[in-house]
Amino acid sequence: MSQTSFSTLALHPDLLNNLDSLGYQSMTEIQAQSLPHILAGKDIIAQGKTGSGKTAAFSLGLLNKLDVKRFRIQSLILCPTRELADQVGKEIRRLARAIHNIKVLTLCGGVPFGPQIGSLEHGAHIVVGTPGRIEDHLRKGTLKLDDLNILVLDEADRMLDMGFQASIDSIIDQAPTSRQTLLFSATFPAQIDAISRRILHDPVTVKVESEHDNSVITQYFYEVDNNEQRMIALRLLLQQYQPDSAVVFCNTKRDVQDVADELFNRGFSALSLHGDLEQKDRDQALIRFANKSASILVATDVAARGLDIENLSAVFNYNLAHDQEVHVHRIGRTGRAGSKGMAFSFYSPKEVHKLHLLEDYLDRTFTAQALPDFSLLDQTPVPSTMITMRIDGGKRQKIRPGDIVGALTGEKGINGDQVGKIQVSDNWAYVAVQRDCIKPAFKKLSEGKLKGRKFRVSVVRG
Repeated sequence: MSQTSFSTLALHPDLLNNLDSLGYQSMTEIQAQSLPHILAGKDIIAQGKTGSGKTAAFSLGLLNKLDVKRFRIQSLILCPTRELADQVGKEIRRLARAIHNIKVLTLCGGVPFGPQIGSLEHGAHIVVGTPGRIEDHLRKGTLKLDDLNILVLDEADRMLDMGFQASIDSIIDQAPTSRQTLLFSATFPAQIDAISRRILHDPVTVKVESEHDNSVITQYFYEVDNNEQRMIALRLLLQQYQPDSAVVFCNTKRDVQDVADELFNRGFSALSLHGDLEQKDRDQALIRFANKSASILVATDVAARGLDIENLSAVFNYNLAHDQEVHVHRIGRTGRAGSKGMAFSFYSPKEVHKLHLLEDYLDRTFTAQALPDFSLLDQTPVPSTMITMRIDGGKRQKIRPGDIVGALTGEKGINGDQVGKIQVSDNWAYVAVQRDCIKPAFKKLSEGKLKGRKFRVSVVRG
C-alpha cells in the first residue's frame, strides 16, 4: 500500500469512503507532510501555494475532530477574501458529505449582516470567514468562540498584506487558548514569523517547495521601454496565442482597471478584479471568467487569491512581481493537473535587476524574446465562446440547476451541450450558453417559466 494513500491515516471511515468516491486516491505532498500532525492535534505552520491541496489538509483534520452531536462552533477558518472563503466552504461541504447534519457557515463582508445573524442563531459547527466580518460578529456578540477547538489561518500572508493584523489579533484574543492552530501561507515574510511565535504552541513546520517543471510551464520574457509598449506586447501575445483563459497580473489596482479597460476597448473579452470593485461586480467577474464568458481576467495578486480556474491556459505578468515567491505563485496557476501552461512576463530596463533576482531564485537564465509580428494588431480579437445570462431568482425561490437546463432545452430550445456552467445562489442564478445560441436561449428563459413563474432575465455584458 502506498505511503501516500489516505487509508494510511487514522481518518473516520465515512471520510475515507467519501474521499474514495471523490477520486482522491493519494495525498499531495503538503497533505502527506501535515495531516498526520494535524490529526495528532499538533499546531502547524505550513507553506504551500494555491493548488497544493492545503484546503483538504486542514478540512480533513477539523472534520475528523468534529463532534456532530455538539451543535457549537468547533472550527473557525479565516481567509483573506470572500472568494477564497466561499471556495473553502464548498470544499469542506464536499469532504463532509458522507457525515450527516454538519452545518458550515460562511461569514464575509460585502453582504447584509441580518441574514448572517439569523444563520448564527440557528447554530453551526464550522465557520469560514474574512477577519473583518468575523470581528464584527464577535463585537456584536452574535458569534461565540467558547467551544472552538481548531483555528485555521489560510493565506495568512495575504491577510497581513491586506491590513487584517488588528482584526486577527482581536479574534485570537477571544478564542480559547487550549485550541489547535493551523497556519497556512504561500510566503513567509517577517510578520508571519512574528505572528506564528505569538499564537502557535510548539508548532510543526511543513514546507512544500514550489515545484516548477520546465516541461509543464514555459516561461517567456519581453523587454519593454514603457507602458505603451507593454500594452502592445500584451495585445500581440494575446492575438498570437489566443488563450481560452488567461490571467494578467498587475501590481496596482489602477493598472488593473486601466489594462482591462484598454483591452475591452480593443475588442478583447477582458474583465477586471481588484479590491475597489463592488462585491456584486467581483462575483460576476469570477463567474463569467470561470464559465468562459470572458477569456481574460486582469487582477492584482490579492484579488486573485482563491481563484481556482481549471485549465488556465496562460499567465501574463504585466508587471514583474515585487517578490520572487509571488512570481512563482502567479505562474503556478497555469500548467495544472498535467496540462501544459505558458507564462509571459514584461520588464523595463529599470527592472532588469528584478529579472536577475528571479534567475538566481529559480537557478535559471532567461533570454528576452522577440515579439510576434505587429500585423497581428490589425486582426479582430477572437470573442469568448460563451455568454452569461442572469436570472433574478435562486435557491430561495426553489430554483435548481436542473430547472434551468430543462427550461433552456425544452420544446424549440437549445441543445444540452450548448449549456455551460450554472451557478445558483440564494436570490439569483447565472447560466452560460454558447455565444451562437444566445438569442433562442434568452427567449426561452425570458418568455418561459421556472417553477411555474416568470423571472427577470438579463444578458451580462461589459
